[in-house]
Amino acid sequence: MTSGKIRSTILSAVCVAVVALVSFGASAQTRRIIIPYTPGSGPDILARLLAEQIGVQHGPNMIVENRPGGGMVIGTEAAARAEPDGNTVLLVGNAFVVNAAMKRGNYDVSKSFEPICYLAATPMLFVVQGSAPYRSIGDLVAAAKEKPGQITFASGGPATSLHIAIEVLRRATGIDINYVPYGGSAPAISALMGGHVQAVAADYPTVVAQLRAGTLRALMTTSSKRVDALPDVPTMTETGIAKYEAEIFYGVVAPARTPAKTLKELEGLFLAAMKAPEMQPKFAQQGLFAINTCGAPFGDFLRESVAEYERVIKDANIGAN
Repeated sequence: MTSGKIRSTILSAVCVAVVALVSFGASAQTRRIIIPYTPGSGPDILARLLAEQIGVQHGPNMIVENRPGGGMVIGTEAAARAEPDGNTVLLVGNAFVVNAAMKRGNYDVSKSFEPICYLAATPMLFVVQGSAPYRSIGDLVAAAKEKPGQITFASGGPATSLHIAIEVLRRATGIDINYVPYGGSAPAISALMGGHVQAVAADYPTVVAQLRAGTLRALMTTSSKRVDALPDVPTMTETGIAKYEAEIFYGVVAPARTPAKTLKELEGLFLAAMKAPEMQPKFAQQGLFAINTCGAPFGDFLRESVAEYERVIKDANIGAN
């Protein structure tokens, strides 16, 4: 073989190797969903369902990275600092806008992130142990009035949407209770099951298994209407305690300056996963109902939510603590 043919053969082999490496890199691309919540919580469950489905449908490896702490601020700030290349997204919920309303965290809802999609919503519930003597929210309020300062309510973190719901209840009824914040809804429920607290405000996905097993009992929801799976549980508005409606929402955002083309690609990935037929019973089992509002309308929703929470926080006189 001549030297020219040898060089040509070597060059061809190198080209094939380079193409193979590039192709491998594309197929092995890893994207991450940062979850500023504890493992086992409602948003964690949703993120893992979506990550798995995205992998099944589209191939990219989507990993879930839990970054709880700081009232959800730690994970949120980490996502804000990430490269805007589409490889990092943040699963957001009510804490995202509550923290913005309270000026907690070094980020801005509109300036630090790009909206991708408002994916789903789920009810917020007040729950007690299944063996507790409280059959209604009225029973719990009456007990709190009989024993001022002795009934303990808990939620995942101070100055969160769940804490705000407790404060609305407390101020509307005039009850004197102890509030205990935990690092997430799952730890708060563990404390309730262990008898360390008497009541917890939690998102439905976190407590659905215990509700079905009867180890927990739901007394009230703050959603706009009754939960289909819990037809006998009234809303806060229906009880006459207060005209208050709030649901837990879940969406995904990307770091600011993520290219529009990349945002559309991410939107397609999450929408396809949300709309997959095999996902619908899984969402129903978790008490999630799809919203699937993407792009600018989701951005509008986030800004409007910040303004609404600013009003509620001011009315309830809740300070960051």
